[in-house]
Amino acid sequence: MFEFKPFDEMTPEDYAAIGLKAGLEVHQQLLTEKKIFCRCPAGRYSDKYDSEILRHMRPTLSELGEYDGTALMEFKTKKEIVYRIKRDTVCTYEMDDTPPFMLNEDALDIALEIAMLLNLNLVNELHISRKQYLDGSIPTGFQRTTILGVNGWIPFRGRRIGIYQLGLEEDACREVSDVGHERVYLTDRLGMPLAEPVTHPDMRTPQEVAEVGEVLRRLMRSTGKVRTGAGATRQDVNASVAGGTRIEIKGVSSLKRVPLLVYNEAMRQWNLLRIRGLLTQRGITRDTFKAATEDVTDILARAGYQPIRRALRALGGGGVARCVRLHGFAGILNEQTQTGTRFAQEFSDRLRVVACLDQLPNLIYSDDPAKTISSPQWKRMRERLGASAEDVLVVTWGGQADADTGASEIAIRGREATVGVPNETRQALADGTNGFERILPGPQRMYPDTDLPPMPLSSERFEKIRSTLPEPVWDRQARLEALGLPSDVISKLVISTRAPLFDRLVREMSVQPMLVGEVLTRHATALRRKGFDFRALTDEEIAEVLRLYQQAELAREGIVPVLQTLSRSGRVGESDGAVERVRAAMQDLGFSAASRDELKTTVARVMREFDPSAMRNPDKKHDYLMGVLMKQLRGRVEGRRVAEHLDAALSAATGE
Repeated sequence: MFEFKPFDEMTPEDYAAIGLKAGLEVHQQLLTEKKIFCRCPAGRYSDKYDSEILRHMRPTLSELGEYDGTALMEFKTKKEIVYRIKRDTVCTYEMDDTPPFMLNEDALDIALEIAMLLNLNLVNELHISRKQYLDGSIPTGFQRTTILGVNGWIPFRGRRIGIYQLGLEEDACREVSDVGHERVYLTDRLGMPLAEPVTHPDMRTPQEVAEVGEVLRRLMRSTGKVRTGAGATRQDVNASVAGGTRIEIKGVSSLKRVPLLVYNEAMRQWNLLRIRGLLTQRGITRDTFKAATEDVTDILARAGYQPIRRALRALGGGGVARCVRLHGFAGILNEQTQTGTRFAQEFSDRLRVVACLDQLPNLIYSDDPAKTISSPQWKRMRERLGASAEDVLVVTWGGQADADTGASEIAIRGREATVGVPNETRQALADGTNGFERILPGPQRMYPDTDLPPMPLSSERFEKIRSTLPEPVWDRQARLEALGLPSDVISKLVISTRAPLFDRLVREMSVQPMLVGEVLTRHATALRRKGFDFRALTDEEIAEVLRLYQQAELAREGIVPVLQTLSRSGRVGESDGAVERVRAAMQDLGFSAASRDELKTTVARVMREFDPSAMRNPDKKHDYLMGVLMKQLRGRVEGRRVAEHLDAALSAATGE
């Protein structure tokens, strides 16, 4: 029988044995000045706010007269949603007080460019839909979204990863806090345009999921038209094993976290199927499942266990305790699910999310080896519920409404254990495990938007975008690898908007590829870290600097100082052309190409002025003289040329 190994010991064959399938949904903010369905500025973040709005969310029927399960679950939480609003970044559209503007054309063009790079079949008419969200992350209770293309692909390790679709939608609010029955959001991110490529479940190991995510990240960044930085890109990971079901892990901020998250979800599903097998062996199925609930407040009124004691005394003494008997579940809650996690955590998560019992611990159970309440109290509860040694008792506590909801959720999660893996959306946790977030949404949450008409897409629009598409990142990477560039330079050049400049300098001006790669990546990063705005440099300025180097009018050591001078604010000759600005920068630095005679004269003068008696170590004479010479000639003459002349002069002086 298959047994799960530690993460570092799992092999592709192990994942094949459990039938792992995984896919990705990437949410990428687009670099536009305005939001997608209004004209508020995009990309302005602030924790400050001018006012607050309180709302309560309620589910609505779909076109077929059905409620979405996720909406019903969120409604059970009875959350109060508080929106913190800053007038500079939010208008009445986001608060659902005025209709939307027409879709942002810039966002549409960027998303279409990404769709073409993903080899998608493009639609010829956009239809805006509403996707219901009752967690409060969108004040309207729904997200406007549309599909731009379907059935695409990207190459990966000699095969193709299918791209199911690319969506274009509005971003949600930023969550500030979620405590008890109150959830607080900042609205500055709300309405920013998002492109969402969705892959098929074509990845077979956790590592492949992260690697495909990196390909998608590079592909979208290669356009130069997407936002970068914290929160600009977020991933949802979909995973399942044979016999399980698709589970969506939300809000993965870094691709580095993906492999461990997928591993733990695969382990969780495998263990949940194993737990189902144990229950089946005991004769417990969905049809035979039994649970009973009783009020045990009186039994636990004097419990020494502090979490219960505090809860029963809270609310003016109105706290209650509920006990649920799960028939035949003895020992089941102690079964492992994820790394360092027992099955009991699945019940605790439901209480935390659905019943809002978020003060942990929020339950105890009779099989727990930890000491909680006394044996006589467990005995009295067993007698009250008619429980046998084959049953487990689960106790929760809080306000009456929350405790009743919690008891109901315990019974629901117990019944789901007889099925195996319930349909859920789960939250990525910092330790690589995941926790319950909500029921997995169904098709009932989608319905057509009645405020915006269909939008035709012309062939002329497609051709205009296609004519300026960047080179596919996989082709660009292969070409750069063939030039022998190091991996750190390649990884940056692949997504750089300066890639066409790299090609021009290498092909047309015959500048060494390594030098151009260093300038556009390593030197650019170093200058940014020093506070210089390398992005403000034009391609023509960079090309002119390297042209002068090629013509020996600028030493290699002078390239960075010139670029640094050009990229500082208040540059000299701002209104002049690139050639004039570069010459002005060189003049500011005192860089002018040294002639052969000047170099020879400078070497001779430095040697005449050199006093050998001042040297403690005569063997260091060459290094000392090079230091003196480069102070005078740096940026004007290549170091190797200075060294050649110095070596010749030293040899002549010693008669060697």
